[in-house]
Amino acid sequence: MRRPHEQSPHGLFGRRRPVGALVATYSIAACDLEAGQWGVATQSKFLGVGSVVPWAEPQVGAIATQAYANPRYGPDGLALLREELSAEEVVECLTQGDDGRDHRQLGVVDDNGGSASFTGSKCMDWAGGRTGPCYAAQGNILVSAETVDAIAETFERTAGAPLAERLLDCLDAAQAAGGDRRGQQSAALLVVERDGGYAGLSDSIVDLRVDEHERPLEDLRRIYLMHQAIFGKTPPEDWLDVDDGLGTELRERLGRLGVEGELDATFNDWAGKENLEERVDGVERVDPVVLDELRRQT
Repeated sequence: MRRPHEQSPHGLFGRRRPVGALVATYSIAACDLEAGQWGVATQSKFLGVGSVVPWAEPQVGAIATQAYANPRYGPDGLALLREELSAEEVVECLTQGDDGRDHRQLGVVDDNGGSASFTGSKCMDWAGGRTGPCYAAQGNILVSAETVDAIAETFERTAGAPLAERLLDCLDAAQAAGGDRRGQQSAALLVVERDGGYAGLSDSIVDLRVDEHERPLEDLRRIYLMHQAIFGKTPPEDWLDVDDGLGTELRERLGRLGVEGELDATFNDWAGKENLEERVDGVERVDPVVLDELRRQT
């Protein structure tokens, strides 16, 4: 096993005992190699689970750290993945230098879709994990192993769908199978892709959290749908040509909103105020999502 050239400033192989809050949860770290995306989804009876569990970097990998979580597993694990260690090697490196490893739980997916899951011997029942190509599913203080099985089976069954939606489906399936035996409180979804985020200047495609809610998965799905309405991408072949008739409709509807002038300027001005600028590219063609919103408002 190849070691990294240098130790991280946080003491990658330093001795750490279990301290802090118990992040009892279920999660999946996963990737879609064809899309060039890596991500993590998680739910827990824990306040703000998204602040601890999910870590991901495009073309590098994804990590979920939980139970008596060691948050340093996130940045330190990504550093090891950048050194081209496999998921299994990363798990070994992180846990062997940690005195609290018996209380930790960890899932890792590397840049090739290799996966590994670790559950310490002192994690609270039910605790365990399951891995397959491009995913690592794990959980602790669960009703039963069926929760993790549901995550794995859902991920495998939904191949071909967008990664973010697959991860949300995995969380829903896990909850339906029993979930965290203490209940629900927070959830998070993180998906990254090189230059795939806002304006092509960010790697974060989706970075959403529900920090405290009676039904966090329902609220996470609601926020995701809002996110997609603003930042989602409609396939170019589904855009509509702006012919004379549609151009006249756009001008009339913008006029009803008090936005008047040259169509190119007014349409872009309105779209920007509605946070839809990522869905606009001139006025020769229009994204049907944007058109639907303009029609809804008028």
